[in-house]
Amino acid sequence: MRLYPELPARRTATAVRDVLTVLAVVLFAVLAVRVHDRVDALSAAGRGAQDAGRSVQQGFDTAAGAVGGVPIVGGELESALSDAGQKTGGEAVEAGKAGEQAAKDAANLLGWLTFLIPTGLLLSLVLPPRVTQVRTLSSAARALRLTDRAGGDHERLLASRAAFALPYATLLRHTPDPLGDLAAGRHDRLVAALAEDAGLRAPAR
Repeated sequence: MRLYPELPARRTATAVRDVLTVLAVVLFAVLAVRVHDRVDALSAAGRGAQDAGRSVQQGFDTAAGAVGGVPIVGGELESALSDAGQKTGGEAVEAGKAGEQAAKDAANLLGWLTFLIPTGLLLSLVLPPRVTQVRTLSSAARALRLTDRAGGDHERLLASRAAFALPYATLLRHTPDPLGDLAAGRHDRLVAALAEDAGLRAPAR
């Protein structure tokens, strides 16, 4: 499998695109982490609510303990204050826990979405043509290697493909008369044009 063209300009352009793609994915990951951290910071409000609720509970428990020794009504007052602390402070603690968890869930969700959506869109645009390029390079390299070994008819078939399928501007960079070369059996320059179109160097002759 051939990942990069042999021609320097095309190899450089392909490498630059690959590096930019990787850098973009890294940038999306950094942005996702920052979004996650910003949203996760909202969970501090939930922790604050929990701390406030526990403080209320402790205050009621302290008061309950203080009146517990009062004759006759001490026990009832202690129970009533403990229940009040559990109801007010306990509800605040539970609400704080729920708020903290909701903030953390939102932070995780938004962080992943911030990474996955742009990364998915970028890769859907970049990967298909890159995979096609790799397949084309690999197939062309195999065909040119076969030409080196087989020559003859195989070279003629490649030259025919070049003469009839390549853009005329590409052919003219190698020969002023593509069809004349094909008819005369001068295949080298046509095969060289085919190699250039694929991003490879022409096989040595």
